[in-house]
Amino acid sequence: MSINIKIYNQKGIEQGDYKLDESVFGREYNEALIHQVVVAQMANARQGTKSTLSRDEVRGGGKKPWRQKGTGRARQGSIRSPQWRGGGVVFAPKPRDFNKKVNKQAKVAALRSALSQLVEENRLVVIDTLALKENKTKEMVAILNALNIKSALVLLTEDQLLTNRACGNIQKVDALPVNQINVYDILAHDKLILTTQAIDFLVKAYGNAEDVAV
Repeated sequence: MSINIKIYNQKGIEQGDYKLDESVFGREYNEALIHQVVVAQMANARQGTKSTLSRDEVRGGGKKPWRQKGTGRARQGSIRSPQWRGGGVVFAPKPRDFNKKVNKQAKVAALRSALSQLVEENRLVVIDTLALKENKTKEMVAILNALNIKSALVLLTEDQLLTNRACGNIQKVDALPVNQINVYDILAHDKLILTTQAIDFLVKAYGNAEDVAV
């Protein structure tokens, strides 16, 4: 089965209907699964390298600063205590691994669910081709203006990767190789721009996976 969607050229002129494969673009919306995948992706992007010294790791402070009584000052046991400047940190953060595992089948199902929701909300824009003469920012701006798009993720096939430079200086517009498509970047933009070549890649890569229930 297929889904019909309008297809445009680079000048924003409608070129008729284009059939989308229902196995990728016609799935039910699974919010719980999408949330699980996005949380995992954001967690896996964390470096987890922050580190500070706890009390027992701070150098020095072996001697009691002053005697226990008779000085009029609060009793202190070590200058390594947290209340001292240069002392140890209470519950000091240490390097840790934030990675969350999500199986491949769940990632594919979440991706197809997100793509299908874009179609449902009329946020998927299909163009027949994306060919810039000089890969200049002004060329990409002209295309976006013709399509009346302010915020978008542009998926590029291998022969279009230089177009990434044309999107680099445009606010709220990002370009990504189609083989690096992910749920987080899809949700972070108002529109998703796909060429027919990019759609062919997605159908070939994700069209036969089974659904995952959560």
